[in-house]
Amino acid sequence: MTHKIILDTDPGIDDAMAIFFAFQSPDIDVLGLTTVFGNVPVDMAAKNAVTLCKLAEQDIPVTKGVGMPWVGPESSYAHFVHGDDGFGNINFPAIEGQLDPRSSAQFIVDMARQYPGEITLVAIGPLGNLALALRLEPDLPKLVKGVSIMGGAAFVPGNVTPVAEANIWNDAHAAEIVFGADWEVTMFGLDVTNAVRFKAEFVETLAQKNPKLGGFVKDAAQFYIDFYTRDAQERVCCFHDAFPLAHLIKPELFELTEGHARVATDPLNRGQTMVAPAGTTASPLWLEAQTIKVATQVDRDGLEQLFVDTYAR
Repeated sequence: MTHKIILDTDPGIDDAMAIFFAFQSPDIDVLGLTTVFGNVPVDMAAKNAVTLCKLAEQDIPVTKGVGMPWVGPESSYAHFVHGDDGFGNINFPAIEGQLDPRSSAQFIVDMARQYPGEITLVAIGPLGNLALALRLEPDLPKLVKGVSIMGGAAFVPGNVTPVAEANIWNDAHAAEIVFGADWEVTMFGLDVTNAVRFKAEFVETLAQKNPKLGGFVKDAAQFYIDFYTRDAQERVCCFHDAFPLAHLIKPELFELTEGHARVATDPLNRGQTMVAPAGTTASPLWLEAQTIKVATQVDRDGLEQLFVDTYAR
C-alpha cells in the first residue's frame, strides 16, 4: 500500500535524511513539503526544502508556513546542532526553485479536501502549521487519515529542558491544539528516537548505497555527529525525524502504548508531553483529554536495515 503524506518539516540535518528516505521509498507518495520554523528560521527552512527536492529530482510543491510560535516571541534556533545553514555548514549551494504561493496551512487544508481520508500528516518540526490548518478548517480531523508526529517525550527526559523535547517546546501552545484535536495521533518521541544512536559508519553506508543523496546526508551529518559525540565514547547521532516514516512502511518494528495526552504550556514545564495510559488516572482533566498512541519500543536492527535498503534503491 502506498501512503499519501504531507511532510511538515524544518530542514534540518535529520529532516534531510528523513525527506530523502521518504522520496526513495516506493511505499510513500509525498504530496508536498510544508515548512515551518524550528531548526532554522522559516525562510531558510523553505529554501532548504526546495534544495532537497531539486537535489532528489522531485517536482513537488514546497510551501512556507508559520515563522513564530503560537504564543510568545520568535524562537532561538539550534545552530549548534544543525549549523548556520541547517545542513551542518557544508556550504552546499542553494538550488533555485519556486515556492507554492499558498501558506503551509492552506496547502494542508487544500490537499485534505482533494484527497479526503487518504492523507497522513507527518510532522517532524514544531506544530504551528497543523494548528493553523485546524483553525482554517475545523473539520480537518475528518478529512485526514491520521497524524504522525516526531516530537515529545512521554516517559523519558526531554532534550531542551528536563521535561520537554525541542519540536514541542518550540511551539507548545500549537502542540496542545494539535494533540487535543479529534484525530488519530501517533507520537514518535525521544522514548524511541533517542534510544537508537546511529554510528558514524551508518552515514558512510548510506553514501555508499546512494552517493548523491546518501553522500549529502553523510557530509551534513558530520557537524551533527560532532554535537552528539560531546558526551559519547564513539561518534554517533540520532536521526529522529525518519521514525514516523519508518512506521508507515513497517509498523511491526514498533511497540505502541495508548494514553490520554496533554501538553504543558506554563513557563516552567513548557512543552512537556504528559501521557496517562489507560487505567492510570480517574481525573476528569485527563479522562477528557484525547487519546493518542505513543511509540515506546523499536527494533533497532530492523529500523537501520530499512533505512539502508531504502537508500539503496
